[in-house]
Amino acid sequence: MQQAPRIAPSILAADFAKLGEEVRAVTEAGADYIHIDIMDGHFVPNLTIGPAVVAALRPHSPLTFDVHLMIAPADLYIPAFVKAGADIVTVHPESGPHLHRSLQLIKSLGKKAGVALNPATPLDVLDHVWDDIDLVTIMSVNPGFGGQSFIAGALSKIAAARKRIDAGGRTIDLEVDGGVNNENAAEIIAAGADVLVAGSATFSGGPEAYAQNIRTLRGPAAHTGGS
Repeated sequence: MQQAPRIAPSILAADFAKLGEEVRAVTEAGADYIHIDIMDGHFVPNLTIGPAVVAALRPHSPLTFDVHLMIAPADLYIPAFVKAGADIVTVHPESGPHLHRSLQLIKSLGKKAGVALNPATPLDVLDHVWDDIDLVTIMSVNPGFGGQSFIAGALSKIAAARKRIDAGGRTIDLEVDGGVNNENAAEIIAAGADVLVAGSATFSGGPEAYAQNIRTLRGPAAHTGGS
């Protein structure tokens, strides 16, 4: 029986004037992770938040903090985000010269290590680091902004990643980030995703709508014994 996917609301779509309240609200609404996008205006064309904000949010939720570093260089800041409360730290292969070193740094700090692949980044970059990662994030938009439309071609990449993970017999989560909504969530799950990052689709309608938004994203598996 297919397990229901985990839902990781992206706080990029939350009300930044009351982030703590928003994090508490999606936690109470049944989210599984809190997805935190870190952007530097250099690696991607936008600026968001730093470790101080992550630390300020940490007391507001016991959930896994899924921290996505869209910054370069990343290694200099990984310890600060870990200290701030990150549970998963995800980097891009392009954000530093030595991906393996970045992953080893994250693991040495006792946290789970993820790799995010941009739309044009092939799965082959993972060939020699599969044993060092806990999460693969397939970017289904070009990183840098929330609210973008899902790139349909990402579905075949998700399926290919699922096949490689399963063939290796590894415990690696497959996350999809970008343009996930009620219209495409089912096919993203069918392609093999374990974790759905959803910003606008989670935070639309205000706090009273969050629980239903999350249930809708999870789909039928949420009502058939999946967890």
